[in-house]
Amino acid sequence: MSGGDIAGLIAAGVFAVLVAILAVPVFKLGRVFDEVRRTIATLSEGTTPLIDEVTATVSTTNAQLQKVDGISTNVSDATANISALSSLLAATLGSPVIKVAAFSYGVRSAVAGRRAKTSRHSRSR
Repeated sequence: MSGGDIAGLIAAGVFAVLVAILAVPVFKLGRVFDEVRRTIATLSEGTTPLIDEVTATVSTTNAQLQKVDGISTNVSDATANISALSSLLAATLGSPVIKVAAFSYGVRSAVAGRRAKTSRHSRSR
């Protein structure tokens, strides 16, 4: 055995020790990857029903919002109809009511003026 052979054996021995030392962390890393895989599978099993529930809730909420939209449209239409009705009522009854009020004011003023005139004539006699 020459010096080169001995150096080769030493290098092979060092290489084997180095491989043995590095095998432990690689083995542990493999276990970590297995655990991560299991955790992801568990999370997937837990989130799939949750996502289904959220989808159902969003669908139900959309249906309710469509109903509310219909209700608000009906309320808007009813408000427009009431506004038109009140405008029509004001136009129909407003002018005659104003005329009656003006007439009654004129009658009251005339009666009050007559009373004042009659009471002045009675005092002066």
